[in-house]
Amino acid sequence: MSSTKTSEIETMGSFIVTFRTDAADAGLASLKKMTGITKSKIMSSSDFGALGVDLAQSPGDGGVLFQNLGVAVVNLETAAAISLARDISGGGSAILAIEPEGIMYALGDPSISKDYLRGFRDAAIALYERAILEESSNVEIGALDFYQDTSSEAWGLLATKANASKYSGLGIKVAVLDTGLDLLHPDFSGRAVFANSFIPGVSTVQDGHGHGTHCTGTACGPLLPVSGARYGVAHDAELLVGKVLSDQGSGRDGGILAGIDWAISNGSQIISMSLGADVTSTSTAYEAAGKRALDAGTLIVAAAGNNARRLNGEFGFVTRPANSRTFMAVGALANRLQTANFSSRDTVLALGTSVDIAGPGVDIYSSWPLPAQFNVISGTSMATPHVAGIAALWAEASGDRGEALWQRLISNAKILPDPVIDVGRGLVQAP
Repeated sequence: MSSTKTSEIETMGSFIVTFRTDAADAGLASLKKMTGITKSKIMSSSDFGALGVDLAQSPGDGGVLFQNLGVAVVNLETAAAISLARDISGGGSAILAIEPEGIMYALGDPSISKDYLRGFRDAAIALYERAILEESSNVEIGALDFYQDTSSEAWGLLATKANASKYSGLGIKVAVLDTGLDLLHPDFSGRAVFANSFIPGVSTVQDGHGHGTHCTGTACGPLLPVSGARYGVAHDAELLVGKVLSDQGSGRDGGILAGIDWAISNGSQIISMSLGADVTSTSTAYEAAGKRALDAGTLIVAAAGNNARRLNGEFGFVTRPANSRTFMAVGALANRLQTANFSSRDTVLALGTSVDIAGPGVDIYSSWPLPAQFNVISGTSMATPHVAGIAALWAEASGDRGEALWQRLISNAKILPDPVIDVGRGLVQAP
């Protein structure tokens, strides 16, 4: 999916209701009173346990409560939703907010097609790199860094020092919420994968798109892949794969929230989400979900977005849900540690909607569904699993969880010459 700038979320006709902390029961009672939806028509994620919600069972005249998040997705007439929003606007209600349910997308490779205008792209990249180096000529830190893939390791592992870390993510659970994983890929053969699909009517996480397999490979790929070139960070982490985006690369908020709730239920310390929607507005539901995840000891790492075109003087904005203050938003770097041309800049429209940290995100080699097995693509999507995998290494090394793990990552990042509005605290570094 190529990023398209917009100001409004694509909606589904259903709504997300966010309850105040520890007020889900009272909120459901208010919801019943104001809309007529009975509690019996709202199923709870707690009823499904570790398996996660089966969204296909959600009543058409009801909805589903994600117990760990204090958030529900309900089917309401627009008039009823407007009335509910009006009723809670004065404060004092157990209901914090009501928002339209929208659609998220895999943040796809923003590069120009390899079969189209190849020469233009290469020239543009060369000019951009030259300009960055000239701007950085008086800056000692990072100015002369240059990384490239070797026969044994992808450049992202070298730049983040993940290749040299003595930690492997052992005992740490990492959940990748994306388009799934190619379960037949030889690099994951014999690997224990706890998986679930949150696409109604789709029972397997088998990846027919490729984006999820690539991101999973970067976060948790093997130490010794069949290709011989290592690309994965936390190779000993316990891997959870939630298919929240279809093989066409899109998914509803309800499925994404279900995946977050499932990951928390199963004790994931890190959730990696390389998805989003190009809207400037923040979401109360995702803000609350991120906060409640942190309180549960789970750090959510999300792609900042690919809507910048820096060569044209366009710097974009951090997209939803990474623009939530409670999600760690990840920008992308090219192999000279300069901000990628497409990487979104800090959203200055609202407090906390910033780029928090950066990771390798240009020409990233990782796993891909068969028969290709491997692919090289770019995006903040590719930077995000670098951060998620390294978060697993720090979680193993330090024992930090939630907010403490967030602070550990940013306090150990490598300072870069580019502005913090582009790269946050700098390049993520492994312990």
